[in-house]
Amino acid sequence: MVALERDVEIIEQTLCELARFYASNEKSRTLMAFDREHGQFLLIDWDGYRRIHNVWAHLELRDGKIWIHEDGTEEGIANLLVAAGIPKDRIVLAFHAPNLRAATSFAVA
Repeated sequence: MVALERDVEIIEQTLCELARFYASNEKSRTLMAFDREHGQFLLIDWDGYRRIHNVWAHLELRDGKIWIHEDGTEEGIANLLVAAGIPKDRIVLAFHAPNLRAATSFAVA
């Protein structure tokens, strides 16, 4: 349980830093949606007036691994998680098909 809490803290800290760094212009907002109970973590650009709704980061805690479903960053969220202490074999690049994941140094599933 301690490792899971540590993962959650690292994920949330990483996404908060990204949200500050990639903050959209003042006409739209970058929202952070963190659901610890269900293991879902998202960054969303939102502008209700212009109907912009873009999920640019979506991570999920599942089966003891961090699944990255969407990554709209240049540096790669997986690389930031590794730098924060998460082993590569616990990170799944879920935005790639399973057969392509095997060609990376990260977990396949």
